[in-house]
Amino acid sequence: MPLVRIDISKDAKPEVVKAVSDTVYEAMLNVANVPKNDKFQVISRHSSDELVYPAEGYLGIDYTPGIVFIQVTWNSGRTIDVKKAFYKAIADGIHAKTGLRKQDIVINLVDVAREDWSFGNGDMQYAPKE
Repeated sequence: MPLVRIDISKDAKPEVVKAVSDTVYEAMLNVANVPKNDKFQVISRHSSDELVYPAEGYLGIDYTPGIVFIQVTWNSGRTIDVKKAFYKAIADGIHAKTGLRKQDIVINLVDVAREDWSFGNGDMQYAPKE
């Protein structure tokens, strides 16, 4: 049930954008145990002044204009170990497929309750059982 938002430079080539999208989905399937075909993503391209990051770095990590922001909203309940493996799979996979620096892959997870979703028709498909 994840919703993925990917914010990337408008200068990124289409094959890079596709590789980022595919890598996040692969990590969701293989690491986070998300059901197949549960691929909902919003990809936004930005000019350089719209991707803001600390030029002096943060927590010992330096960034470049190639920075990619990935935000995943998903159901709560995954362990810290799963989340760590998820981050690593995404950073390693994107780097392997595109050459983008691992330091430039910023990932944020937003945990929500199952009832916080509607997948259409105005219904709460995962409503608590009464």
